Amino acid sequence: MRIIIVFLIVILFPLSSTATDLIHPLDFKGAQKEKAEVIEQIKVSVNQTYSQIGMDDPATLRMMEKEELNSFKKLTKVENRKLLDGVIQQYCNIGMCNYNTILMMYNEQNKASKEELSW
Repeated sequence: MRIIIVFLIVILFPLSSTATDLIHPLDFKGAQKEKAEVIEQIKVSVNQTYSQIGMDDPATLRMMEKEELNSFKKLTKVENRKLLDGVIQQYCNIGMCNYNTILMMYNEQNKASKEELSW
């Protein structure tokens, strides 16, 4: 149930980052400075988004920050950079520029790219 609620919140209330604000997961090397930058970017984006809709209580903010960080970590391990770049471009251009959405849509696009129409 919690996953469904988080999914709906992410889809209905996207984070307000842009592609230029977004730290690209495949450019991430894991240095402490980079980790701090990712955490700060996530905290600012989550706080900004959820404050705008009146859901800026500590529990919601921490839950969404953790979801974003977990998604970022998973995105650092994806193999198809071209596909990821396309997903980032597409979803950041329509205001849905957050790691949760990017991960979900990357996975869907990746799965679809391996499927063929059959009878």
